[in-house]
Amino acid sequence: MLEILQYDFMVRALVAGVLISLVLPVLGVFLVARRYALIADSLSHVSLAGVGAAVLAATSPLAAALPIAVGGAVLLEWLRGKQKISGETGLALLMSGGLAVAVVCANLARNSAVDFNSYLFGSISTTTASDLSLLFVAVLTILLIVGFSYRTLLYSSFDEDAARAANLKVSVANYALVIMTAVMVVLSLRIIGGLLLSALIVVPVVAASQIGRSFRQTIMLAVCVALLSVVIGLVIAFYAGIAAGGAIVLTALAIFGFILLLKK
Repeated sequence: MLEILQYDFMVRALVAGVLISLVLPVLGVFLVARRYALIADSLSHVSLAGVGAAVLAATSPLAAALPIAVGGAVLLEWLRGKQKISGETGLALLMSGGLAVAVVCANLARNSAVDFNSYLFGSISTTTASDLSLLFVAVLTILLIVGFSYRTLLYSSFDEDAARAANLKVSVANYALVIMTAVMVVLSLRIIGGLLLSALIVVPVVAASQIGRSFRQTIMLAVCVALLSVVIGLVIAFYAGIAAGGAIVLTALAIFGFILLLKK
């Protein structure tokens, strides 16, 4: 373990993994309760469309992917809230559209120097100091927002009508949740990978819900599972020479399986 800390890129990878683990499960608890578990998949596909558009426009992938992902998240919530389209249907529409645009852009940008595989599967070892700074600001901001709006997010996740009757700002909380998720998806896209992001949001939450006795306890346990998955997964990836994102997700699944065995 100490050998890993001798390499700057692994230290940055560990810091990035820890920062992501502090936020994704927290958002995931509310998303799973709302049956929005696949929102990360949908938004990651929309983000990939933004990356493709950035390549064609010769601009920064982050600068293009962030507003497009946030716009997709707002559209998703608008379809659910105003047009009465179910969350699952909205996610399917968004995922299909985002993937279609991403495929077209990837075909048009064949000769581009941008590696789309790094956005699909992640490349946590290539995390830079500027990536960490941006990620730290986003994580701190999101945790503060969740802390201040915890009551509204909690009530609206389980009984939106009752929350509205209690004069809570449900619509604001709903839009804030999907926008925060979109921001974290974009910032984590190149680190974890679009195809693996959903697992890091859902698996720790599902694992924690097996043993958590309250909502707050489930959040704490989900963060612990995510942190453990990231640290163990990175160590395995370093010594086995395999993709870090895949190792992290497989570790999370192994922890989930272990918890199920303990329950039996």
